[in-house]
Amino acid sequence: MPESYVEADLLAGLFRPQRIQRKRGLASFELEITARCNNNCRHCYINLPADDKMALREELSLSQIKGIIEQAASLGVLWCTVTGGEPLLRNDFPEIYLFLKKKGFLISLFTNATAISKEHINLFKKYPPRDIEVTVYGISKGTYERVSRIAGSFDAFMCGIDILRRHQFRVLFKTMVLRSNVNELSKIAKFCRSISRHPFRFDPFLYMRYDRCSRRNAEIAAERLLPEEIAKIEKSDAERFREMKRNCNTLITYQRALSNSRRIFLCGSGNAGFSISYNGYFRLCLELWHPRCVYDLKKGTLAEAWYKFVPVVREMCSSRKEFLEKCRRCPIINLCMWCPAHSYLETGNMDEPVDYFCDVAKARYEILKRQKGLLDMVLPHTQQSC
Repeated sequence: MPESYVEADLLAGLFRPQRIQRKRGLASFELEITARCNNNCRHCYINLPADDKMALREELSLSQIKGIIEQAASLGVLWCTVTGGEPLLRNDFPEIYLFLKKKGFLISLFTNATAISKEHINLFKKYPPRDIEVTVYGISKGTYERVSRIAGSFDAFMCGIDILRRHQFRVLFKTMVLRSNVNELSKIAKFCRSISRHPFRFDPFLYMRYDRCSRRNAEIAAERLLPEEIAKIEKSDAERFREMKRNCNTLITYQRALSNSRRIFLCGSGNAGFSISYNGYFRLCLELWHPRCVYDLKKGTLAEAWYKFVPVVREMCSSRKEFLEKCRRCPIINLCMWCPAHSYLETGNMDEPVDYFCDVAKARYEILKRQKGLLDMVLPHTQQSC
């Protein structure tokens, strides 16, 4: 099936970006410094083996990364999230980190905590990150290594956590909820909340591989929970469900059902930040890999990508009838996993409905609807959800 979305017309390309720019405020970016990881997690959308020679060759060099950091600083960016793969696998991680510090960035580090060395600790003690975000796959050896598929990874993880706690870094914990660890979720949450005063979060939304690998995508699909399971888990977690109820009026919007917008991107991607892939591609967000939505920084500048490329992507429109009549007008799309990036990873198109995403949204809506009077003002008339 041919792609059904089109770019903004020529006049829009000439004049709208200037108007959009005035509404955009660049604050942060994600710097993906490697696609390699020392774990081999079942659900992961990007992990390549730690010794993958091709992945290593494709990684941006230290000088290229420094150039991007300098450009980001000149655009007024304040915050950088360093991620991967596992970013601590790069031998030049300390140089990258120090250069970000030298340029005045606040730094968040995403890591699995299994590769933390004495050198890293000394670096962080001297130049503290704003926070270190650690993913927890289980709190028992069996569960953790069922997910990571690497022998010894649980002991390395627990050692890393102990070191970070001992030095009192600001550590935030999160977990991905999978078929392989869902039975341990309540214990994971209790463990994380007991050792950190910062909010613990979990994410049951698994998305497909950036490289479209069918074998790995089948593994991810097998790890997904049923929509009803996701809704039940979210309701059972008091903190999570309290936030869902508090934000109900933005998660469920009757006015969206009256919208005639044909635009694909109605999210905040590209409004306040951007993402840089391990091989030098600029994207509006970390998951957006459609070839028409990436900009090669090896052939252009960050300023060109931000001021010229982003507005064109955000003005892309759809002519797919099913998308326009279903997703674009859906009042509960904010309860859904759907977005252009996830749609592309799932279907190969940025404007195609995904049945599993719809079912997740419906299940979450049903749970919220059962709260007495909660949705009376939001949906005064019973609406078809998807």
